[in-house]
Amino acid sequence: MGEPLGVAVLGAGNMGADHVRRLDRVVGGARVAAVVDPDIERARAAGAGIAGVRVHTDPEAALDAPGVAAVLIASPAPAHEAALLAAFARNLPVLCEKPMAPDSAGALRIVAAEARLGRRLAQIGFMRRYDAEYLRLKALLDGGGLGRPLMLHCVHRNVSSPPGFTSAQLINSSVSHEIDAARWLLGEELTAVTVRRPVSCGGAPEGLIDPQFVLFESERGALVDVEVFVNCGFGYQVRCEAVCEAGSARIGEEHAMVVTRADGARREVARDYLVRFADAYDREVRDWVDAVRAGRVTGPSAWDGYAAAVVAEAGVRALEGGGRVAVELAPRPDLYAAVSR
Repeated sequence: MGEPLGVAVLGAGNMGADHVRRLDRVVGGARVAAVVDPDIERARAAGAGIAGVRVHTDPEAALDAPGVAAVLIASPAPAHEAALLAAFARNLPVLCEKPMAPDSAGALRIVAAEARLGRRLAQIGFMRRYDAEYLRLKALLDGGGLGRPLMLHCVHRNVSSPPGFTSAQLINSSVSHEIDAARWLLGEELTAVTVRRPVSCGGAPEGLIDPQFVLFESERGALVDVEVFVNCGFGYQVRCEAVCEAGSARIGEEHAMVVTRADGARREVARDYLVRFADAYDREVRDWVDAVRAGRVTGPSAWDGYAAAVVAEAGVRALEGGGRVAVELAPRPDLYAAVSR
């Protein structure tokens, strides 16, 4: 089996701490070599009880720490570009949580830097590609038994939005998952975005446009609609229905436990993404560790991260200005497939 993969985890917030736990207790073949956070006490708390872990406030010091052979980035988005470029400079493979960068310009710089290396080092954390239901839907569509996909109907609901969440973040943070999932399921780029604004719900903070209805067009003519509603108040729900020439398939409705008692039956509704997609995160990190130990980098690429950023920015422009906004991608380097499979 060889030595376990030493991983530096950058960021010790909810997502980073969960990945530290996952690497330490769930995923075989890896160990947490370092934990980084500007709040040293939070980093210490995340790494507590892990033998040999080093705690840092400086990401580059962690990347240079003994035993670090790979990097998992779970810090806030503004820190991602510098961390990715630092990892590239050290030839370290990286799993970076989405978004890859706060804007498409930064994402394109990351793509260019990796293309100059001539090989992939980065995998971007679009974990829905590792969810069992999404994988079944992908296999069904790729198999061709339902014919050509014509439409995807998507739902993305949260109990409530975090403090300071903006109308633009409904698209560039929440819907970014649907952007990547749609590109992956269809195997093609998205080419235009339109956003419609229903009346905002009473539970939304003042000034937040919530819910929103987002419509994407694909390069081969499919349509993808997304209802995003981040203050629905009752649970975390993600659904997707593919409507094809010869049938349809829907996922997301049965991902729940049903409790039956004398007073009736109750279906459990997940409260957040860490519950709903726990298995997907486990599979994503396990596959990344296995690939890195085998000398490969697979999964969503830096190009996928860049494409998602460009589509999200077009969506924000559509939200703010109304109308249909075209998606304009830079030339794709030869290193990347159009949509990583």
